[in-house]
Amino acid sequence: MHLTVLNVAYPFAPVGPDAVGGAEQVVAQLDAALTRAGHDSVVIAGEGSSCEGILISMPKPDGKLDESARRKVHQQYRAAICKLLDRWRFDVIHMHGIEFHEYLPPEGVPVLVTLHLPPQWYPPEIFKLSRAHTYFHCVSETQRRACPECAALLPVVENGVREELFCASHAKRNFTVALGRICPEKGFHIALDAAKDARISMLLAGEVFRYETHQNYFRNQIVPRLDGERRFVGPIGLKRKRRLLSAARCLLVPSLVPETSSLVAMESLACGTPVVAFASGALAEIVEHGKTGFLVENAKEMAEAIDAIDWINPDACREAARARFSMDRTVENYFAIYSRLAGEMTQLETAAAMRETSFAA
Repeated sequence: MHLTVLNVAYPFAPVGPDAVGGAEQVVAQLDAALTRAGHDSVVIAGEGSSCEGILISMPKPDGKLDESARRKVHQQYRAAICKLLDRWRFDVIHMHGIEFHEYLPPEGVPVLVTLHLPPQWYPPEIFKLSRAHTYFHCVSETQRRACPECAALLPVVENGVREELFCASHAKRNFTVALGRICPEKGFHIALDAAKDARISMLLAGEVFRYETHQNYFRNQIVPRLDGERRFVGPIGLKRKRRLLSAARCLLVPSLVPETSSLVAMESLACGTPVVAFASGALAEIVEHGKTGFLVENAKEMAEAIDAIDWINPDACREAARARFSMDRTVENYFAIYSRLAGEMTQLETAAAMRETSFAA
């Protein structure tokens, strides 16, 4: 079945292979997979995004990302989606942002919503939407168990790792690394404290978005902890990330919220680098304690795990990642959902056409 899919990304973070956020990387991977398979892929995403299909680039809001700016962007997205629906016949619209309900398209085309974030972060009413042919899915079993009862909830589709990361090979060096959005819930200040206690260098990579809470967190909690041995290197692209992950002794993931997944943890394991993480949400599914890393509860235990990390076999990390976090499997699962939803809509349209013909006769 030939597919025409519209992916609608979170408006406030650019999409692409070098994106900081996991959700934005997933959109880029799906777009690339659709295009390579000969399907039609259209992506609505913020300015600065890149994709292999057709990109509808939306302007960045000026100034702070306050409520007024958000409302303006939501209106722009609603208009862009409606304009595209007038020009294209989409089989599926795949939505990824936490505020998707603010620019949900009118009834008609099936909508698939990937819940990239903890269910409790979404308004409760999204699980009771009256819009027909609107479906949800989670990215981990832990996340799905936290969802309320919802008839429109489809089976889990886990995130996957790009094949090129499995080929990364660099000599291990005596430093540790942490990657991601620089914000309070990621707990990177704890990782910096743990690295200092373990007397090891650390590189913190990521982006500080223009939210006031993120800016304050970076200024008040991260900057005071930086020194000659623990440095902030800003956003990094895929190639540099691959080098850092494969050369580091371990990845630190001190998340303070129930993670729904952790693409960076999966990527680290694919690079043969163990993960030291808090057992927050799906991180307990990804990290096999004592085999591919350690699950800890605080900075002290994280420092102790760093000291013990050489007990973890890098080859065991790669083997586990290849067996469990294949991007090919992720794409296959998404394509199966796309085909199912498109097929159901075609059947409904055919039945409706037959009823109209019968009535006219």
